[in-house]
Amino acid sequence: MLEVDRLSIRFGEQEVLRDLTFQLPRKQTLAIIGESGCGKTVLLKALIGLQRPTEGSVRFDGADIAQMSGAELARQRTRYGFVFQHAALFDSMTIGENVAFPLVHHTQKAKAEIEKAVLDCLFEVGLPPGVAKKRPAELSGGMRKRVGLARALVMNPDLLLYDEPTTGLDPIMADVINELMSRTARMHSITSIVVTHDMTTARKVADRVIMLFPVARLLSDARQMLFDGPPDELDTCDDPRVTQFVRGEAGERITEMRRQSRLLGRE
Repeated sequence: MLEVDRLSIRFGEQEVLRDLTFQLPRKQTLAIIGESGCGKTVLLKALIGLQRPTEGSVRFDGADIAQMSGAELARQRTRYGFVFQHAALFDSMTIGENVAFPLVHHTQKAKAEIEKAVLDCLFEVGLPPGVAKKRPAELSGGMRKRVGLARALVMNPDLLLYDEPTTGLDPIMADVINELMSRTARMHSITSIVVTHDMTTARKVADRVIMLFPVARLLSDARQMLFDGPPDELDTCDDPRVTQFVRGEAGERITEMRRQSRLLGRE
């Protein structure tokens, strides 16, 4: 479904993504992990055409996203569902209106058909019909996350993208979201990409994991992608940067920070 070929993105002199190449088959769930600043969110933006490549390409169903016209790209994006880190609900709208938003703006469905689709999606994420009349401020963080998932599902997307779906949630609610993501992938045969720092999420929902490393901390000829494989191989990876991240160990990062502090002190 997705083909990323030698993708690089720079902002001026700052290199964020370096020479990334991978393919995403249909119905696979891919987790993208890595510490803050490694370009995970920039990669997500590139995959949906919000950020143009400096070099390389992103192809969706064989079509180069960067070569599409504005109208073509808009049509293509109706095949995506996006679950934002903090749900990104419209505060001035009811929950029902939030979930209905894509259908209202991108389809010609009748009002009754839209209302049924909204209630079906809310039911699917475990929310009662009465929630549809509430405002986002009346819901807990976990409920807002589920509303965000319902809104992403309402257009029956081919590709579903999650940006830190469990951030800010307690362990129980995080596990609820993980279960919903796994069930959604199975029930709808959706291809999914999950950007996360949560190793529990990566292990539970992903068929495959890619780990990126900040380009600023790499040698000029070093690969940015440190790992690409099934989650159960993360613990046996021979790259210490991968094992330190997976285990939550500062490791060499502390040494690097001390070295930087000494250099700054000299300046």
